[in-house]
Amino acid sequence: MIKLVVETASGWILALLIVGIPLYGLLKGVKVYEVFVEGAKEGFSVALRIIPFLVAILAAVGAFRSAGAMDALASVLAPLTTRIGLPPEVLPIALVRPFSGSGSLGLLGNVFATPGLGPDSYAGRLGSILQGSTETTFYVLSVYCGSVGIVRYRHALAAGLAADATGLAASMVIARLLWG
Repeated sequence: MIKLVVETASGWILALLIVGIPLYGLLKGVKVYEVFVEGAKEGFSVALRIIPFLVAILAAVGAFRSAGAMDALASVLAPLTTRIGLPPEVLPIALVRPFSGSGSLGLLGNVFATPGLGPDSYAGRLGSILQGSTETTFYVLSVYCGSVGIVRYRHALAAGLAADATGLAASMVIARLLWG
């Protein structure tokens, strides 16, 4: 019953927003279409400004993984991380996540597809929690700071990486409590 109410309400809320916002603008005398087109132009110019930052971060992550540096780093860190509850299969996800959401999601897909692991394994569950508990810090900083021209963001980087470390630690604690 509650599920039906929520689904019905969410559909109506979405329709109300799609119709209501332009209608409100018209009632206030705003030229809705012209403002929309102007916003789209601005969005396009922002997209053009951030393309170099996106290409740089994605190329760096791709080169790091393709060169084998990810596997080498993971093999060096695995004995330490295993002791604290981070299996070697999830370590690459934790390392790539601050750089690339799609890259870490691809690594999580590899954990899911590995025989003997899968989505219901401890590694699969921990990786899933990690995906939802951390952010693509370098990607976000390069896109958002790059789009507005901020070049000094070391404090934001430190805060983002601290939040990622906290998310990783919380993921390990939650996974250990739930599936130990």
